[in-house]
Amino acid sequence: MRIIEIFHSVQGEGPFTGFRTSFVRTARCNLRCSWCDTTYSFGPGRERSIDSIVREVARHKTHHACLTGGEPLLQKESVVLLRRLSDRGMTTVVETGGSLDVSPYIGLPNTVLSVDVKCPASGMQDRNRWENLPKLRSSDVVKFVIGDRKDYLYAKRVLVREPMPRTVVFQPVYGTDAGRLAEWVLADRLDVRVMIQEHKVLFGDAPGR
Repeated sequence: MRIIEIFHSVQGEGPFTGFRTSFVRTARCNLRCSWCDTTYSFGPGRERSIDSIVREVARHKTHHACLTGGEPLLQKESVVLLRRLSDRGMTTVVETGGSLDVSPYIGLPNTVLSVDVKCPASGMQDRNRWENLPKLRSSDVVKFVIGDRKDYLYAKRVLVREPMPRTVVFQPVYGTDAGRLAEWVLADRLDVRVMIQEHKVLFGDAPGR
């Protein structure tokens, strides 16, 4: 697999926020979101064997892992890695931009998919793969990163139109008014989770944290 970094930190997003987590960041991405905070992952990274990745993750002694990017679904070997981590009793969240087919990951043991729906401010809304959404299980997550009111209204329309798993996350773009987003959700009584990026509160923008 082509890897940018492997690190040990506190999960800052999604269903396992706050847990110690082993992160595996893959190289390359097929999208270019305007608000992307990991552009250093666009490069080729370096080739790592599955065995070496599993050994490094094991040294962190965590119950949770996160396969992120970049875009991890570009790495076909990631299915093998997820099975290996599951064999070690780990639960892994796979963070994907939502433009590639999630089918190979459905049914993998101890794996939770966190699938983005790109809103207009990202510049990538035309790349959403809508056929992914009906495939998701109740344990998976759909995430909308919301930059402004237009994004919020777009996300509301998608909620009405598309099937969703049990957990839907509205996450403000870092540096925008998170309280304003929360007020919109409260006013409209939406059954979503408003979540900020906790790792940025803890560690700022430092890579590998």
